Amino acid sequence: MVPIRFRNVYILLPVFVLTQLVLFGAIFSRKCSYLSWLWNGCEEEKPLCPLISPHLKGTVEVETYVPAWQTIENNYPMLQNGGRYQPPDCTARYRVALIIPFRDRDIHLKILLNNIHGFLMRQQLDYGIFLIDLEETIPFNRALLLNVGFLEANKVHDYQCYVFHDVDLIPENDHNMYSCPEQPRHISVAIDKMNYRLPYTQIFGGVSAMTREQMLAVNGYSNRFFGWGGEDDDMYNRLKYHNLTISRYTGDVARYKMLSHRRDDGNPQRFALIKSEKKHNHQDGLSTLKYNVTKRVTKRLYTYIRVSVDQKQLALGHG
Repeated sequence: MVPIRFRNVYILLPVFVLTQLVLFGAIFSRKCSYLSWLWNGCEEEKPLCPLISPHLKGTVEVETYVPAWQTIENNYPMLQNGGRYQPPDCTARYRVALIIPFRDRDIHLKILLNNIHGFLMRQQLDYGIFLIDLEETIPFNRALLLNVGFLEANKVHDYQCYVFHDVDLIPENDHNMYSCPEQPRHISVAIDKMNYRLPYTQIFGGVSAMTREQMLAVNGYSNRFFGWGGEDDDMYNRLKYHNLTISRYTGDVARYKMLSHRRDDGNPQRFALIKSEKKHNHQDGLSTLKYNVTKRVTKRLYTYIRVSVDQKQLALGHG
């Protein structure tokens, strides 16, 4: 006759084995480690977001009033610090860094952020917003700030797509996807101040998008364009040199409202710089950029980064 203590073992052993099989099956189905499961548990893997988001509205009314910062934050409680967002119920198809070159445009920034967060959320993007500023003693350089934004965004997340976005342009239609196709995309095709017409076919300014591979292939933007204008035309030449073409949505979709502002002083050397960059095969850019981060603040609505550079060296193309 089997002792009672051994009979208990015979009963408990199959129960133990069955429990372990269920446990390991749950772990492997959730694709997480045993220790992670014991400590935190695991979430079910989310499905991929649909090709076309069900949340899109098409034409949307642009809100042009100037809200308080707290009001904007209250409008978007689902944001993570740094202006980060991921769809709660599916895995985003696109990881997008929105990079805004900035100087003294707080009113425009409030209006843009109050509109753009909802716009991007409806597109079901995994995104973050980066506000890139230059020390006030240095003349504004849009292209340089876009290069800095590209490099800094890569340090915090594995972004696939980089949308370079002027602070005074507000999208009017959320079918205008902030994603990167096979070719670089010029996004701000039709702007109200320009009668919703494309000024010229080579334009690549305002709002544009490129993949990481495309930015690296063309060596980013030139760092030499201090003052207004010229950097987007130089980028067009870089794209053409590397056999890349500009893609666009139609003007009824890629529509923007431009916020009123005083036009900045133009760079009198911009045409000479465009010619010089073309002559030297665009060697100036990401590979020559040297900068120091003098301020970094992770806010709820965006990440703010201010940098300092050696203007004289950059103007010469030396970094």
